[in-house]
Amino acid sequence: MTKHIGILTAGGDSPGLNAAIRGVGKAAQGYYGMQMIGFRDGFRGLVENRTARMDGDVLSGILTRGGTILGTGRDKPHRMTFGGKKQDMTDTIVENYRANHLDALICLGGGGTQKNALQLMQKGLNIITLPKTIDNDVAMTDSTFGFDTALGIATDAIDRLHSTAHSHHRIIVVEIMGHRAGWLALGSGIAGGADVILLPEIPYDLETVAKAIRKRLRSGKNFSIVAVAEGALPKEQALLTRAAEERKLKAEDKKARKQAKQELAILGAANANHTVWLSQRLEELTGLESRVTILGHLQRGGTPSAADRLLATRLGTACADLVAEGHYGVMVAARGEEAVPVPLEEVAGRKKLVPPDHPWVESAKRVGTSFGD
Repeated sequence: MTKHIGILTAGGDSPGLNAAIRGVGKAAQGYYGMQMIGFRDGFRGLVENRTARMDGDVLSGILTRGGTILGTGRDKPHRMTFGGKKQDMTDTIVENYRANHLDALICLGGGGTQKNALQLMQKGLNIITLPKTIDNDVAMTDSTFGFDTALGIATDAIDRLHSTAHSHHRIIVVEIMGHRAGWLALGSGIAGGADVILLPEIPYDLETVAKAIRKRLRSGKNFSIVAVAEGALPKEQALLTRAAEERKLKAEDKKARKQAKQELAILGAANANHTVWLSQRLEELTGLESRVTILGHLQRGGTPSAADRLLATRLGTACADLVAEGHYGVMVAARGEEAVPVPLEEVAGRKKLVPPDHPWVESAKRVGTSFGD
């Protein structure tokens, strides 16, 4: 019998989403004779049963387009806001899954999407996920689609900032996305020749960073590029934040949990202006003018790179293969040149962070890059 599959994109937009939708759809429909419908704006579209036609005409020409033709959203099925109230909508999702006679639901997203997909799987739905995020922090996969494109954009930005830093004898502090994972800052910092790279995984000492810049000054290099991940913190703040997070995890009652959340909120507000604070302090400690550049959502937009199109297509077609085999409850992971199904239980709730002794870190140190540690 003909299989029917649904597909949605959730979380932040990312280059390669359309390539993945195309890969799943063309393989499922053209190769296996399945039927596919899309759900608009992530899990909310599934709750509201807002579907989109996904035939060959729709899939044609989307390979090179950034963003997602389906739209996206950050709603969590078990805590979705309707009428100003948080509601558990998983039962509604199950009803709509069955009403559309679906044999499987394909969810494209990052870490949050993996957790949401696992919950739906536990409700009895046939789920397969694909890993996308520019942060490259989804566990159990070599890479996520979106990362390579963002890496190229951030590297190009650092390349361009060199001329301004050199001409004006300045420090340029460039903030790079990644949440709590430093992959994007690390990769673009190395590729762009940043003099200092600051990562969430390696809390830094401010004086050590300033010392590295002053050393460059003494050697006749009167400018520096500092690539800082948005989640990077000095050692003192990192210790306070981690302690509050541990208290939240270990809290045995609502009062203790609420207090820990409040502590984290206060720390989060203090950390929000970290990049500006860092720039000001480096100016004071080195005597060089310092300027901040925050790349922000520029890193998530535009045409996906060839590598991301290839990765998304490989994972998308492998996903169709798994549906044909009836292999569900997995994420399609990239492992070398293979696409490997990994149980969602092994992915959800885990993050792939930069190990402090990662080969990229070691290589950067060999060429004189400071990590402030």
